[in-house]
Amino acid sequence: MIKLALHGATGRMGLTIARLCAESKDIEVVGAVSHPNDPLQGRDLGELAGVGNWGVAVGPDAEAGLLGADVAIDFSLPPALPAFLHAARKQKVAAVIGTTGLGPEAIAAIDTAAREIPVLWAQNMSLGVQVLAELVQQALRRLGSDFDAEILEIHHRRKVDAPSGTAKRLFEAVQSVRAESKALHARDGQVGARTNEETGVVAIRGGDVIGDHTVYLLGPGERIELTHRATNRDLFAHGALRGARWVVGKAPGRYTIADALG
Repeated sequence: MIKLALHGATGRMGLTIARLCAESKDIEVVGAVSHPNDPLQGRDLGELAGVGNWGVAVGPDAEAGLLGADVAIDFSLPPALPAFLHAARKQKVAAVIGTTGLGPEAIAAIDTAAREIPVLWAQNMSLGVQVLAELVQQALRRLGSDFDAEILEIHHRRKVDAPSGTAKRLFEAVQSVRAESKALHARDGQVGARTNEETGVVAIRGGDVIGDHTVYLLGPGERIELTHRATNRDLFAHGALRGARWVVGKAPGRYTIADALG
């Protein structure tokens, strides 16, 4: 039985993971942490997730919330990440991080923690997105320089960061094959012809779209469109739980969802 703590437990992803854990036979939730000003502080996580009383109250203290856990999953906000990783290091708890929009301070905290504990960080926990990134790499290697790569992402109107973490991950896939590639986030006015180095990364916001990502590979006389569409938020929680199961017991280091896929 894997003992799991949730950081950002009362958020949409935290509660989804909690609900899925109730259906699992190999994971026990032992801790729940949320922002100190969260009005749901003190409530039972199982009740909040709609799966009954667990005896696991939501608390503000990461160190207390991670106590006794084998692994902790973080879906919170970037400013909260350094404190979470400090607690994980102190408690020697493996960490799975799904928070996006991370700045230099948070990424530096990940690198520091990975020297002491196993840390799995993915800008998208979808297993399908990981496979999409691998397909992009393979396609670019096979197609060669005659094909241009462009990336389009669509999300709901409430998403606050752009481009999405997944779009950045897909650009990294392009850049891994074409090291000279540079992300271009907008074209407006007399910008001139497209250069060989640029890769357009475009964000659309509206409605309730969970997340659509398309990589266009455009060549002379033909094009390929590689698309991933998220139709249910549970897929991100399933990916995070797969990562959590995999990372327990691993050596200190920084891992990705690709590692969990084997």
